[in-house]
Amino acid sequence: NMAPEYGATCGFFPIDKEVCRYLSFTGRDKDRVSLVEAYAKAQGMWHDENTPDPVFTDTLELDLSTVEPSLAGPKRPQDRIALSSAVSEFEIALKNIFMRSSPTSAPIAALEGVGAKDKLTDGDVVIAAITSCTNTSNPSVLFAAGLLARKAREKGLFRKPWVKTSLAPGSQVVTDYLEKAGLQDDLDALGFNTVGYGCTTCIGNSGPLDDNIVKSIETGDLVTTSVLSGNRNFEGRISQHVKANYLASPPLVVAYALFGTMAKDITKDSIGTGKDGRPVYLKDIWPHPKEVSDFITKFLTKEMFSTRYADVFKGPPEWQAIKAEKSETYGWDANSTYVANPPYFEHMSITPEMVKDISGARPLAILGDSVTTDHISPAGSIKADSPAGKYLIGYGVAEKDFNSYGARRGNHEVMMRGTFANIRIKNEMVPGVEGGVTKHYPSGEQLDIYDAAMKYQKNGIPLVVIGGKEYGTGSSRDWAAKGTNLLGVKAVIVESFERIHRSNLVGMGVLPLQFKPGVTRKTLKLDGTETFTIAGLSNLKPQCDVTVRIGRVDGSNDSFTTLCRIDTAGELDYYKNGGVLHYVLRGLAA
Repeated sequence: NMAPEYGATCGFFPIDKEVCRYLSFTGRDKDRVSLVEAYAKAQGMWHDENTPDPVFTDTLELDLSTVEPSLAGPKRPQDRIALSSAVSEFEIALKNIFMRSSPTSAPIAALEGVGAKDKLTDGDVVIAAITSCTNTSNPSVLFAAGLLARKAREKGLFRKPWVKTSLAPGSQVVTDYLEKAGLQDDLDALGFNTVGYGCTTCIGNSGPLDDNIVKSIETGDLVTTSVLSGNRNFEGRISQHVKANYLASPPLVVAYALFGTMAKDITKDSIGTGKDGRPVYLKDIWPHPKEVSDFITKFLTKEMFSTRYADVFKGPPEWQAIKAEKSETYGWDANSTYVANPPYFEHMSITPEMVKDISGARPLAILGDSVTTDHISPAGSIKADSPAGKYLIGYGVAEKDFNSYGARRGNHEVMMRGTFANIRIKNEMVPGVEGGVTKHYPSGEQLDIYDAAMKYQKNGIPLVVIGGKEYGTGSSRDWAAKGTNLLGVKAVIVESFERIHRSNLVGMGVLPLQFKPGVTRKTLKLDGTETFTIAGLSNLKPQCDVTVRIGRVDGSNDSFTTLCRIDTAGELDYYKNGGVLHYVLRGLAA
């Protein structure tokens, strides 16, 4: 699941006796474990002392002695920074990413607790969350976090009062072994109470910050930070009030909750003052690997897994209380704001129509480099004054019940209104403005991207999106392509695509075109007033050249050649059918 984050198609880890031991220990039955071993051996995926080394086209070597504690941030999971360099890297980010010549502060009211202060400052950690399905499935880091909390508690330390803390394990087994070891009490004492089991802060479900914190951040336009043990930290994902987000191990998350800032060196500066009046440093509370190992051996048992997973599909009383009608097809509820019948198959014919040229298209957005799928289709909170928020309010949903885009991805009306609605996205058609807005032409009116797209659709005007390098990087989110399609975008023209998003665009019937080397939105001096015509689409071939004609506002015309990034004959069939859904349905009906 994390392979796209580091640019790979997949990560290959051979199966061995240790994997089988783990499967058995975590409650899988004997027949299942034997099947895994037999399958792995039959497929050549088994590894033991007699297995020959695989032959690779290229190899990388890593000296394990050079590995050191690290973070990733402030806005991409691949941007690793050494813990020892965190302060200098934050200072660089403050200057080069957030355009600050020096740190800014703003007054804050009504903070209580140990270490309370009257100002919030750039770099202050306002969210510290032990979260994510991956990190919280690893007993070693969870025991380490609990042991660090115990040592900190023994020394009289507590989280800083401006830090919102939470613990969201990926499994109830985590709660079982932390409680058995007595470590949950220590985590609770520092504010790391269990808030639930599932996706929380990592996907934007961090919940609201204290009103006084929000007021201070907005007053000073502060670059506050979050530290979470999650998978992803793309812009606008974690919280709309937090600009810099860092991925860390669970014990480091606890440490930063105590420390309270990214602007000081956690490896050298005092984390706090102990009850004996002496300064406490990270090394004083960091657990030894043997301590962690001993706790795993003593408190983690096979019975925990077998007991918890014996009726895992039964669910809690709330789940059991849901009434569902038995039927061959799903009964759509027209009033549901969570699940709605999408329009993908409306007016669909049994045979595909001839692919039409794109004529007189308007740009919906002109974007820069490294636009992620989180920029295109955010997963986090829904703002009340956004198109999606207004839609939900119109259905009587209170703002406190909005939930998130991620939770409402079964409703296309919400998701298409959220497309390109990331609070940090920068559309070059509206310079100096952050968020999902654009300019509608020829009126020149500044509108939310969704509202502009609907206005164009009403007038039968197709749309294009223009971008830079690494368009669609990040999570392999299907809604980034679905939402693009539903807004009426017919083509995306960029300098380079992330592989999975390019494929998803084709799968939704959106034409991916790539600028030729030396040609960019900047060399063409695009500002959004242009129209675009793309002809000859009925004669497309995989990776052929496609000419795009530009109509300028002064009446002049221009053109440039792009590379068609429909890469295979199979993808071309999808595109000619209007997308993979139509292709499959027509195949079933044939």
